Amino acid sequence: MKYRRLNIEELKELKTAFIRFLAANGISGDEWEKIKESDLKRTDELLDVFSDTAIHETLTKIEYLQIIQPKEIKTFHCLAEQIKLIGLIVDGENNIDFTKMESPQMMAQQIAASSAQLKMYSAEKAYQPEREMELFIMMEGGCKITDGEIYSLLEQLG
Repeated sequence: MKYRRLNIEELKELKTAFIRFLAANGISGDEWEKIKESDLKRTDELLDVFSDTAIHETLTKIEYLQIIQPKEIKTFHCLAEQIKLIGLIVDGENNIDFTKMESPQMMAQQIAASSAQLKMYSAEKAYQPEREMELFIMMEGGCKITDGEIYSLLEQLG
């Protein structure tokens, strides 16, 4: 297994895709029920292959990731050959908590209204070991897929 097995909630969300996966592998609904009851090894194999396929497909489509902590934002632009990071960290005493902000606009307003010291940083690098595996590791570490709005906002500020 390259990534991990999807959990029950994820499998429920991908029920239609799983049915198509089974059909593509020549397995009807009745056959799937029989396999689940009588062949746990085959059940595990099919769930593992489907999980890897679904996760890989998701990873190939990712353009932006981010992780938001109370005093720091790390946002990533996931290009084909490299990943770019723009980060924002808040120094000093202040009430800013990025995890409680509902939108980039709210974030900008709260920062403007505070006396907080902000430090922006950026970096870029090639993927290690390869794009999808690095993005998977980042997501398992807490990064979330985003639309890139915060990345674009910080890029404009930089």
